[in-house]
Amino acid sequence: MGKVTGFLEYDRQEQKYQLAGDRIRHFREFTLPLEERDIKKQAARCMDCGIPFCHGPTGCPVHNQIPDWNELVYSGGWEDALRNLHSTNNFPEFTGRICPAPCEEACTLNLENMPVTIKTIEQAIADKGWQQGWIVPEPSKARTGKRIAIIGSGPAGLAAAQQLARVGHDVHLYEREARAGGLLRYGIPDFKMEKRHIDRRVTQMEAEGVTFHYNVNVGVTVPFAKLAAEHDAVLMTGGAEAPRDPGLPDTNLGGVHYAMPYLTQQNKRSGGEDLAKVTPILAGGKHVVVIGGGDTASDCVGTAFRQGALSVTQLDIRPMAPQLEDKLTVWPYWPTKFRTSSSQAEGAEREFQAATLGLEGRNGRLTGVKCARVDEKRKPIPGTEFTLPADLCFLAIGFAGSLIEGMIEQSGAAVDKRANVVANETDYRTSVDKVFVAGDMRRGQSLVVWAIREGRQAAHAIDKQLMGETILPM
Repeated sequence: MGKVTGFLEYDRQEQKYQLAGDRIRHFREFTLPLEERDIKKQAARCMDCGIPFCHGPTGCPVHNQIPDWNELVYSGGWEDALRNLHSTNNFPEFTGRICPAPCEEACTLNLENMPVTIKTIEQAIADKGWQQGWIVPEPSKARTGKRIAIIGSGPAGLAAAQQLARVGHDVHLYEREARAGGLLRYGIPDFKMEKRHIDRRVTQMEAEGVTFHYNVNVGVTVPFAKLAAEHDAVLMTGGAEAPRDPGLPDTNLGGVHYAMPYLTQQNKRSGGEDLAKVTPILAGGKHVVVIGGGDTASDCVGTAFRQGALSVTQLDIRPMAPQLEDKLTVWPYWPTKFRTSSSQAEGAEREFQAATLGLEGRNGRLTGVKCARVDEKRKPIPGTEFTLPADLCFLAIGFAGSLIEGMIEQSGAAVDKRANVVANETDYRTSVDKVFVAGDMRRGQSLVVWAIREGRQAAHAIDKQLMGETILPM
């Protein structure tokens, strides 16, 4: 513990944002980092908890040793803090930007609504590591002779690939798109995480021996059986990409889109990728309605504002949550409480307890979204109907599971009723010999930090299966 009375002496201080009127003019990150002296003060606030729930199962999926690196930051041991952070998390600059920080909800100081700014400190450690040149390739000194295929270069695939390459395996990572990152690159907008962070890690991993194969759609352009025959193990980390069916009529109207194609297109546009063969989806000069109350919906809101939308309304079928949770019944678990994302704060109208009844159109184009208020069972209440004018509507209501056609179907791996590939959290083995699975394809739609954890654990399981033992952490 760095300073016994730190939590009494220093108030919680978070990163500030550029003003909304300024940040919606670009797609770059807009957080304003704290100065080093302020980061050290925030680290000093970490208490000497008897049981630090922040890095237990309720707080951090990858089990970051948060009190340890907080103390190191406070004492000026930044490089040791980075080493400690990397021991549990391959990509802290990712999670320091986009993780919702369940660790802060589990912080003891959150009992007073003033948790340690763990996420901010994590980002600061990683960013300083890059600035100081401390993050370098760590290639293995010996080769095992084993060849491993990883399909999908999202956070689970990247984490597994780096771990396996560092113990000497010949790792080949196959990606359907033109660049690595999965939803990190194509789902998360640049204003939340610029893609240079991914590019730096790809360069590092290439120097560690990972071979990236782009524009390879396993199960479509390359048969799964061919990859399985050419490798000693195959890890599927393709994510949960099948969108949930909204069950609405007239979703074929012009102007109605699922959220992910919209976000993916803008991310490709921001990255300078070729979109000549794609019909543009742009919100400039339009009234936009986003159906859904989660992070993906919020990302659509922020993207629409940056494209010049006239108005953005977000529909959430859930009631407005309380401003603060009941700590004694919820803490240290993730609470349901009212939250406003940076994108929503840019001017979105939010409608709660609002169900979508249907879509209105004229001459094949969307003109409005029909809604109604709902009761506690989410059933429409008669007489509460209303219509929102809309030129664009984005369906951001989550994912139904993995895409079965193609890779999964050809692999022959067992799938559960939620369209997740069946495997446990001990060995990540599917029902097919030498085929493993991790990330959203196994657990369903989840957080980036959970994907990193599963990729690391799958790497442990694969190395142990191939070599009989492993030094990789669980």
